[in-house]
Parts: sequence; C-alpha cells; structure tokens
Amino acid sequence: MSNGDIFVGEVIGTAILILFGAGVCAAVTLHHSKARAAGWVVIAFGWGFGVLAGAYTAAPLSGGHLNPAVTLGVAVDTGEWSKVPLYILAQMVGAILGAVLAYLVYFSQFQANADEKNALPTLGIFSTGPEIRSPVANMMTEIIATIGLVLPILAFGKNDGIGIGQIPGQDAGIYGSGISILLVSLLVVGIGLSLGGPTGYAINPARDLGPRITHALLPIPNKGTSDWGYAWVPVAGPVIGGLLAGLIFNAAF
Repeated sequence: MSNGDIFVGEVIGTAILILFGAGVCAAVTLHHSKARAAGWVVIAFGWGFGVLAGAYTAAPLSGGHLNPAVTLGVAVDTGEWSKVPLYILAQMVGAILGAVLAYLVYFSQFQANADEKNALPTLGIFSTGPEIRSPVANMMTEIIATIGLVLPILAFGKNDGIGIGQIPGQDAGIYGSGISILLVSLLVVGIGLSLGGPTGYAINPARDLGPRITHALLPIPNKGTSDWGYAWVPVAGPVIGGLLAGLIFNAAF
C-alpha cells in the first residue's frame, strides 16, 4: 500500500465512522430529532454500523484500521512501525472531518438547542465522558475495553475456520472474505453494550480527540465545555490497551 492510499483510505474511512457515530449520538440527544431519546442500544448499533461502513470503504486502500489503538496493536504484532505516524495522522484528520459532517447534518437541531429552555450540553455527541469521574478507574475501563477490541481483531486473522484471512494492514488478503469487518462491527456493538457504561467506550484515541477538537472550534450554541481535563484518559487508555493487546497476542499466539 502506498502512503497516498493509506492516507486517503484512513481519512475517508475514519470520517465515515465518526459521521455515523457522532450522528447517532446527535440523533438520540438533540431536541427536534426523530430519534430523540432512542437510547443506548441505538447508539451502540449506530457506532457498529459506522465501523462497518468505514472499514469496508477503507479496506482496499489502507486496511481500514480507523483507530490508532488498532494500528499500534498491529505494529506490535508485525514489528512494522514506519507507517504508524501516517496512519494516526490520517485517522485524526478523518475524525475531525467526520465530526464536522455530523454537525452539518444536524445543523438545524444544534441551532435550535440555543432556543430551548432546557438547552443540552453537546460534548457527549462528539466525545466521551465518565459517569463517575475517577481517572484511575476510567483509565482501567478504557484499557480493558480496548484490549477487548484489539486482541480479537488480531486473533481473527488466525482463525481459518470462518474464512477471515489476514489481519488489517497486511499486504495481501487484507480482510479475506470480508467477514472479519462484519465481526469487528459486531464486536464494537458488544463492547458498547457490555463495557460502555462507565466511560462511553472511546476505545479509539482519534474517535475521541478529533471530535473533541471539532467541538471546541465549532460555533455551537450553548455547547458547554469541551472538558479538556478529561481528554487525556480516552487517548492514553486506548493507546495502552492497543499496545498491551499486541503484546498479549504475541505471547499467546
């Protein structure tokens, strides 16, 4: 894969992921949305479908990592680190772009939020936040949840019985039959349902930091704080989790 293919694939794929993910959060959160108050299950599936659409789109170009934690886990496993900065840069650009697109889709609803007597904070549409603010506990949640994402992704490549083929990022048969993308999408839904309660399951530094930057910059009425004091947790936790997943995979397989 050329550097250009990697950059374009990761930008487009991550933008689609965030468009769907931030989009479903906006749909469930904002006043005057037909999906308002649809609930956590809808959010979990919205993010899962975002992974499905983004990864299928990016896979032919870049392998469809869409997540620095996945990129780091793959690098630990393969020993190939030279293109890690390129992947992460592209993922950040894509995440910022996807958040802007989600804002534009719900532009009228964001504007109407300024006129509501009970105006809603909007950061949760873009980024994660803990239900109980405890840096140690929040970090542990993100590390464990990210291992629960990256370790299965790496292990999928070892399972020939379901015809998955190679792991993301390898030169040939990137996703094999394509079944692995579907499985990863369902895995993300499962993580959201089972492990997302404490922190909102960032499990992806770009997914949280990129949209948080967008939230800080956009002229959203009554948007509230961007909570930079917490922003390091959904970055550091998934980074550590991705690295640990790669180490565990190498030790076990």
